[in-house]
Amino acid sequence: MAKYVLFDTETTGNKDDDRIIQIGAMIVDAKQPVEVHDELCSSEVEIKIEAMEVHNITPERLLGQPKAIETNVYKRMLELNTTENFLIAHNISFDLGMMEKEGFLNQYKLIDTLRCAKHLFPDLPFHRLQYLRYALELFKDEENEAAKNNIVIKAHDAIGDVLVMKLFLSKLVARCREEYPDYNPMEKLESLTKTPVFIKTFRFGKHRGKDTAEVAQEDMGYLNWMKKNMDLDEDLKYTLDKLTASNSSDY
Repeated sequence: MAKYVLFDTETTGNKDDDRIIQIGAMIVDAKQPVEVHDELCSSEVEIKIEAMEVHNITPERLLGQPKAIETNVYKRMLELNTTENFLIAHNISFDLGMMEKEGFLNQYKLIDTLRCAKHLFPDLPFHRLQYLRYALELFKDEENEAAKNNIVIKAHDAIGDVLVMKLFLSKLVARCREEYPDYNPMEKLESLTKTPVFIKTFRFGKHRGKDTAEVAQEDMGYLNWMKKNMDLDEDLKYTLDKLTASNSSDY
């Protein structure tokens, strides 16, 4: 039977040289109690002030802690690392990328709750986990969930974020059953994770708040400039490619 590993990392920062300093995970299957892991880990990379500002992990808290690959949670994730099981995170490319720096070679099926949020809750203006926590009123259920699993809830704390993500995953599964009743919801979420999102509205820059298709008609030069000069995520690149291809075919 498949196991579902929901996980989150806190790190020394978000640059190429940064490393994991906390891993939180909840391991779920249909027949066993939820397995909870929450471990700090040491790193030779100095924690950036900007990172401490977010997660409140200071160097003193890491003294005497094991390296990431020596933690029980890392070893458990390795044990379950097969194509039968699911690995789930919010913006999974970041957290999985951090795990890969520690030698982790993924075999799991992947679910990115961030991308799935964009697909299944397209009308929400933001899809950050803490925004979803309040927009979908997940906070109303989190105390019971935390007490059940002996978890202390803190924003931008690995296990606290995992708990919120588990509640949000239930929302995603319910929405999948509504919109795709002929599909297994977890398999559909895996499929949506692989499918780029077409962005309908700009949320930054000089065209913030405007419909992307409208901008393509009015200011194609700006879209081409973005493609050449900006570091685009997969969804934005997909959107711009679709818009510029469609626009060029009109002539």
